[in-house]
Amino acid sequence: MTLDRVHFRGIARHARRISRGIDEREHQRFAETVWKEFLDPLRDDDGRAVLRPLDDQELREIDLEVAALRDPVFETAHGLDSGTINPTSYKNGLVLDVAQAAMAAEPSDLDLHRQRSLITTVHSGDLASVEEIEERLDEGNTHSQLLRAPQVPRFEESVVHELSLYLAESQHALAHFDAVEDLLVLDGPIYPKGMLNWADRAPELRDLLYDEPEPRDVIENYVHLVERAVDREVPVIGFVKNPATKAITRTLRERGEQAPWVGDTALFTRLLERGEFVETVDEHGETHRERRRDTDALTYTSWFRSRGGADRLLAGNGDPGTGTTDPGAFGIDRELDPEAYEVTFFALYDPRDDLLYRIEAPLALTEDEDCRSALTDFVLREVAAERGPPTAVAKADSLARIGQRSTNDLRDALAEAFGTDRMRDYDDRRWGGEVG
Repeated sequence: MTLDRVHFRGIARHARRISRGIDEREHQRFAETVWKEFLDPLRDDDGRAVLRPLDDQELREIDLEVAALRDPVFETAHGLDSGTINPTSYKNGLVLDVAQAAMAAEPSDLDLHRQRSLITTVHSGDLASVEEIEERLDEGNTHSQLLRAPQVPRFEESVVHELSLYLAESQHALAHFDAVEDLLVLDGPIYPKGMLNWADRAPELRDLLYDEPEPRDVIENYVHLVERAVDREVPVIGFVKNPATKAITRTLRERGEQAPWVGDTALFTRLLERGEFVETVDEHGETHRERRRDTDALTYTSWFRSRGGADRLLAGNGDPGTGTTDPGAFGIDRELDPEAYEVTFFALYDPRDDLLYRIEAPLALTEDEDCRSALTDFVLREVAAERGPPTAVAKADSLARIGQRSTNDLRDALAEAFGTDRMRDYDDRRWGGEVG
């Protein structure tokens, strides 16, 4: 049964009552107050700076056509991405995920594009049933590894997913970084954010993060990638297409401020969106205020240093939650000054699609003003021209993505190899999944 028009009208009527109680202009004023008065630096209840400007704190804009027609900042660019089939459970108790990582070059390098890293991470209640394997496939062009996940009483799907995803990405980045000539762009953050978030999710995951070697090995790969980038003077950045950080809004609420936004993306969108509020009259004769968006320019912030949320785990002051200020809390030996690994970022808003992106880089790179400017200019040109992620990232995404048909075929092939069936639920049938 679908919703009738009468249902739509009723729901819309309720929404209009809600919207009349929300003053978007007041939200705009508060966002501007936060920008002017709270972020230089933003401190938590303990007085610890969780965010501070890296340079002059500014909201900036550039005409889309001007940005798109700029000369390229880097002669070449490489993108890196990893994709998975998503966690899959089987009737014999196994839970696994398979990740594929690929690196793309712009201009294209077909030999590099053929290279793959495959990681299959398996969680089993019977440790003896999983034998770890490492081999080369496709005439040596693919590195394939079967990894046994640490045992956890719950969150098995999160564990196999994040271990597969980030191990494939980080191993592939290190294995092929020598092929990168000018710039490497990760499709996502510069550190394994999903895994680092375990520190705040549940005790079991936090213990796993700090006590088991597998997560530490993944984090160590990203640390070494930063060190390789600094040593070769080849920048590494992360292009985050769907930023979900809440460090700023959460800190504001903890300080007693009534931040109305779901997360930091909504705050930066409010700051960067350009336009004017106008009054319109709907078909019911009711007056509404709406914002008409200007769409002729990209808008963006200056760079910030971040020690909020999961970013604190790579900050120079370490993780206060561990009872230590040692930045090597994961037991990782580091070659650079502890602060060099800190996350820095700027936010970029594309009004054509009403989308906000977050661009990250380690402080070791962005503390240099020339490098910071070059990275900013590169991203602005690419987003303006491509109306989305940089070309190298889009290529890597296409190479690493595991399509739905391949996902289903692989899941079934694994079930056959295991001599068992996939675990299914009613949604598999309801939404068109095959029932075997």
